[in-house]
Amino acid sequence: MNNCVFCKITQGEMPSLKVYEDENSFAFLDIKPNNLGHTLLVPKKHARNIFDITEETLCVLMGPLKKLAHATKEATDADGINISMNNEPAAYQIVFHAHFHIIPRFEGDDMKHKNINGHEMEKIAEKISAILKS
Repeated sequence: MNNCVFCKITQGEMPSLKVYEDENSFAFLDIKPNNLGHTLLVPKKHARNIFDITEETLCVLMGPLKKLAHATKEATDADGINISMNNEPAAYQIVFHAHFHIIPRFEGDDMKHKNINGHEMEKIAEKISAILKS
């Protein structure tokens, strides 16, 4: 898709804080995180959302999704992890490229978007990536 921001990110045409990549998927930090370490996992093959992603693509995302959940929880010392997927505007989908949110959760957090400085974001991206490589 020519105007899809996530397609541009996966193709290296737009910057991101990448934490994981394989032949089918790409993961990077959300620029409007709910908590530090909030990561997005996207398929490299464009699909609008759950309604048009192929079952094959959905299945190949599950392995990286599980790895990212473990790595994000460890890197952030989170108490838990939310995994979600917003589908269509009524469900708050903003970017129309299928993606999973991997959100670190902490006892008592308010789950609102946080303003986190770039240095902290870079450090946590490096930490998640390092855990995935170990």
